[in-house]
Amino acid sequence: MIIRYFGAAKAAAGVEEQTLPLPAGGTLADLLDLLAREHPAPAAAGAPALPTVLARSSFLRNETALKDHAAVLDDQDVIDILPPFAGG
Repeated sequence: MIIRYFGAAKAAAGVEEQTLPLPAGGTLADLLDLLAREHPAPAAAGAPALPTVLARSSFLRNETALKDHAAVLDDQDVIDILPPFAGG
């Protein structure tokens, strides 16, 4: 599965994109737990911690909004992590 980070999520993770395996039947909640464990501390001074960013982010699966944290993901999915953006 490909994870793409944007804005504060990118700063927190320290990468723009990463590939992670998720066990069969894994959900969005499982993925978020995995990401929080993999990136528990900010990647750089002044950056937020990824678990904090994930708690207030929106998610896209294959460019479609995904709000259900119980949704089962496929290993071929692309997940975008979109933290809140300032402005209107």
